[in-house]
This record gives sequence, structure tokens and C-alpha cells, in this order.
Amino acid sequence: MHDHVHHHHGSSRLKPLVWGLVITLAFAMVEAIGGWISGSLALLGDAGHMITDSFSLALGAVAALLAQKPASREMSFGWGRAEVLAALINAVLMLLIVVGISIAAFNRLRDPQPVQGGMVMVIAAIGLLVNIAVAWVLHRGEQTLNIRGALLHVMGDLLGSVAALVAGAVIYFTGWTPIDPLLSVLICILILFSSVKLLRDAVDVLMERVPRELSLPVVGEAMALEEGVRSVHDLHIWRLDSSMISLSAHIVVDDLAAWPQVLERLRKTLIQRFDIHHVTLQPEPLHQDPTPIIDRVSSPKP
Repeated sequence: MHDHVHHHHGSSRLKPLVWGLVITLAFAMVEAIGGWISGSLALLGDAGHMITDSFSLALGAVAALLAQKPASREMSFGWGRAEVLAALINAVLMLLIVVGISIAAFNRLRDPQPVQGGMVMVIAAIGLLVNIAVAWVLHRGEQTLNIRGALLHVMGDLLGSVAALVAGAVIYFTGWTPIDPLLSVLICILILFSSVKLLRDAVDVLMERVPRELSLPVVGEAMALEEGVRSVHDLHIWRLDSSMISLSAHIVVDDLAAWPQVLERLRKTLIQRFDIHHVTLQPEPLHQDPTPIIDRVSSPKP
């Protein structure tokens, strides 16, 4: 049995990334020009961070574009995992950025540098508005791992703008410069948790792990309890990409002639209870029953 449901969400995945890329890159250029004219290293550094965000959005957009390509003889599952790879790369890049900012923050604590608090506040306020706009655009799109990866970069920059705004205000009114690296370390810790979670989710898909919201024994037991099913074996559940869950299994049945009805009941159970639409099931006669992993004896009706 092959029950394939293909979802085409190209527009909802690509447009937010493109708009986010345009807004972020435009502001990065403004910051870079302003930093070059004013001679502000702080502005140039923030422009570099925004350019990194632009790279992550561009990477996500390319991956979303690849994901729209149909399946072929060579890529029979399509290109959906391009988005997962982009999310993986973005998570690793974010971890590297966290390490770099942390090292710079500790160096700044040991060797304080003068900071123009007023200019930092103005640029941080503008950057905050820009990042809120980009985060809103991305949040409205379909929440694939790819978009989550791009959103992670933007949220990191948004938190950085908040930290810079607070730091600029403290420095401007009190002259206490250590607030800048201290807030940077705090933001790094917050970003670290999100980066590790995104990295874990991307690795789960690439390693074809059973989705964390599902339990293989529970799904198997639900299938084994359907009328006409004697046992279930060779059961596999995995994600093809960020949104599609797949399942394959061998089903030992009491009567092969009744397979169409059994198949329909199994299909409805998997869709309604577990939201699994992409299913491949192979029926087997009772006399060929191997040692089952799930059967009626081990899964009595409640």
C-alpha cells in the first residue's frame, strides 16, 4: 500500500526568507556605510553581524527553492531535505558566532574600550525595529526547520540590539562600560539553547529518528489492535523533511482477501491519531508470520 500525500508549500517557505533577506541586507549596507563614514568600529561590527544574518537567509532561500523541485529518478524523495541541511548549517554557524562573541566579551572585560553610548543607542534602536520586522515576516511563514534556522539568526540579532540599546543607555548615563560585554554573554547563553535544539532537530531528521512527539510502540500497538491484523513487524517511522512523517511496516493479517478493508482502517488510524499521511504497508499471510515486534498478545484491547 502506498498512500502518498505531497504538500506544496513553496510560496509560504520562500517568500518570508526573500523578504527577510532584502530587509536585513539593506540595513546591513546602511550600517556599513555609516560605520565607515563615522569611523565607528561598533557600527561596522554590527553590520558584519547583519551580513551573517543575510547569509543565513540567503542559504535558507536557496534551500527552500531547491525543496520545490519535484522528485526525479535520481532524487526519488525530492529535495525537501535541502532545507534540513540549511538548518543544520545555520545552527552550526550560530554556535560559532556564540563562541566568537563570548571570546570578544571576555577580552573586553579584561581590556575595557571606550564606547560612544549615544551612537550605540540610536543604531541599536533602528536595528531593533528592523529585526522585529524581519522576525515578524519569518514567523508568519511555515515553521520548517529551515525557517527556524533563519529565524534563530534574526532573533539572535534582535536580542543583540536589545542588549546594545540597554548597554548604550547605561554607558551614556553612567559611563559603566562593562555592561556591554556582560549583556553580550547573557545573550549568548540564551542563543546557545535555541541553537542546540535546532541542531538536535536537524540531526534527528538526517538520522531518520522516530519523531520525538511519537512513540514507535504506541503506534505499532494501535495498528496491531485493528480488526483483521494479527501482528506488526519491521515498523519504521521517520521524517522525510521538516513537515512530512513517513511510516513503513509489514502487517500479518488473518485473511489476505480482507486486506483492502484492513488497509483502509489502518490508514484512517494513522492519519487521525498520529497525523501520518505518507504510509507504505505490506500485507503478509498468517502462516508466514515471523517473530513479531507487536501483536495482539502483547497489545490487548483496553
